[in-house]
Amino acid sequence: MTTEQPTATITTSNALAAREIEWAKNTPELLSEHATINHGIIRTRFPPEPNGYLHVGHAKSMNMNFRLAFEKLGVPVEQRRTIFRYDDTNPDAESPEYIDSLRRDLEWLGWTPERTTYSSDNFQTLYELAVKLIKKGMAYVCDMTKAEMEAQRDLAKRRSAAVAVGKDPDAEAPIPSADILPGRNRDTTVERNLKMFKEMKLGLHDEGTMTLRLKMDFESANPNMYDLVAYRIRYTPHPHAGKGWCIYPNYDFTHGICDSLERIDYSICTLEFETRREPYYWILWALDMYRPKVYEMSRLNLEYTVLSKRRLLKLVEAYHVRGWDDPRMPTISGLRRRGYTKEIINKFCNDVGATRAMNVVQMDKLSQVARLTLADTTRRAMTVLEPIKVVIGNFAEVTAAAGEGGLTFDVQNSPTDASLGSHSVTLTETIYMDSDDFRLDEDPNFYRLTPGKPVGIKYHGGNLVCDKVIKNGKKVTELKCHLDISEGRKKTQIVHHLGPIGRSYL
Repeated sequence: MTTEQPTATITTSNALAAREIEWAKNTPELLSEHATINHGIIRTRFPPEPNGYLHVGHAKSMNMNFRLAFEKLGVPVEQRRTIFRYDDTNPDAESPEYIDSLRRDLEWLGWTPERTTYSSDNFQTLYELAVKLIKKGMAYVCDMTKAEMEAQRDLAKRRSAAVAVGKDPDAEAPIPSADILPGRNRDTTVERNLKMFKEMKLGLHDEGTMTLRLKMDFESANPNMYDLVAYRIRYTPHPHAGKGWCIYPNYDFTHGICDSLERIDYSICTLEFETRREPYYWILWALDMYRPKVYEMSRLNLEYTVLSKRRLLKLVEAYHVRGWDDPRMPTISGLRRRGYTKEIINKFCNDVGATRAMNVVQMDKLSQVARLTLADTTRRAMTVLEPIKVVIGNFAEVTAAAGEGGLTFDVQNSPTDASLGSHSVTLTETIYMDSDDFRLDEDPNFYRLTPGKPVGIKYHGGNLVCDKVIKNGKKVTELKCHLDISEGRKKTQIVHHLGPIGRSYL
């Protein structure tokens, strides 16, 4: 195979079409081998990093990888396979707690993977492939500091920007020294790089002193092609692989290779990874490995909701919440504790769908899905969050007018399913209504109780009329009212209520 690098040419493909490049093209031999191994199976993967708990954005990814992608592609159910992979290449951020939580949430949502894998199970293979790149002159050990790499990257970006607008890069961003660009280690010998990479593996160098980099393209318009770091030294035991390694592959080097090794057909990620497809395919091209199709979809942006594991971790570590499963958190565990069922979450993700268009989903959408999903299976209950005491002054008159049926009403636990049983609701002299159902000031757009506007009482049907407002400071604490039970009374908006504390309304 020639090492001459092909140019990035845009093409299109199938139902999950996205930007493709020359490196993405498989040879007929690779395609034939892949088809023989997969036997008509179409395979996706769900590869979260175990560096936090899964959130509702991951639920969208699961829905895409386990179901929606296959529907878009028209794949029969019997030919669908999805691998659950722990993308565990950063031992500093990972833990057994996170590993367990990912498995638990995936199982709770009802998804069944073909098998569960770990990127770390491929550490030896990844190391051998890195050695292969060194032997081909496509990778080298680099001793540049972090500051030097940043200066190198900045210089390459400025030179690329100059070329993009037709200017001379040597005039706009001159190279001060070959030690910076292309770098003092880039053209070192294969023998030197094999020796030093082995020394890195044996733990003979300190953290931060050496990296293995890929010899990519400093003239690319994509900064991710500026000699990507493939390996770093880290003296941290791995939560799954143990203490056998002190060099770890980075995400960009690992996940494409693991996709190929696991015979993935469609590698689906979110749009912020779109510029990563160049290094993804370059690595597989350089190793002459099968290249899966890559599709980037928009990430889930939920109104007023933080969906960044890094920021959620800050909330946990600063004790703003009581852990990752706090009901206020948008994690799967948090939503579960808040009362959301797997049916609600999966239906929500299904309704949101998966496209490449960026959007923000309103929180009301999730609430609406919850209401509709629970409507046919859940018992109803009345509650007030901020109660105002209401005393009905003409209660004796109301009781006398009630007749034989009295003021106790039989109410179905579900308005749509009588099999869920019923309960009784009794109207009493003192009731409690929610503060949101009352306003002191008149407002033509407010259709609940005000001093000048009556409101209907649920189940009874009489109109509650406010006669007097009792306040403690500025806060309304009690309403003196009467019930209008006259013939021909005006129909009004209906509000719910609760009886005295201790009376069951369930």
